[in-house]
Amino acid sequence: MTAMEMNAELFRDLSVIAEDEGLMKKAVKALRRIAAQKRAMDETEYIMSSPRMVEILREGDEEIAKGDFHTIAIEDLWK
Repeated sequence: MTAMEMNAELFRDLSVIAEDEGLMKKAVKALRRIAAQKRAMDETEYIMSSPRMVEILREGDEEIAKGDFHTIAIEDLWK
């Protein structure tokens, strides 16, 4: 199925439930969740495409495993 066909099917299915506010809320909630997952996958792919970022993450994992870290209050991050 092509993207155009899937798009048309999505809109056909949405038109079936368009008059039911409860069903539309469920559909919107599901679509938001799927979109958030896609954004997270895109961000992960972007980060992992950088060898330096992969190295930074590996170093961070090693520091955590050794217990070689200190916590910072979130409000202190921008000081």
